[in-house]
Amino acid sequence: MSTNEEYQPINCDDYDNLELACQRHWVLTLTLKNGDAVAGVARDMISRKHVEYLVIDEAGNSHELRLDHIASFTHPELGTVVVSE
Repeated sequence: MSTNEEYQPINCDDYDNLELACQRHWVLTLTLKNGDAVAGVARDMISRKHVEYLVIDEAGNSHELRLDHIASFTHPELGTVVVSE
């Protein structure tokens, strides 16, 4: 997915669930809108140039995922959350 497209904020409830995952350092399984799957420890939520990102640690590497590129995320305490805008 292009990083030059206009950012579309996600639903507040979905954002709150991602913040909770970061606070508890949950391992999330994420499905991106391009079909890729990523699993990692939720670490932080950051904003840069009016775009919000989830920071995850995957096998010792830190990744920043644009929130509007996440289709869904899963954790046993949350179930599967389908992200909406």
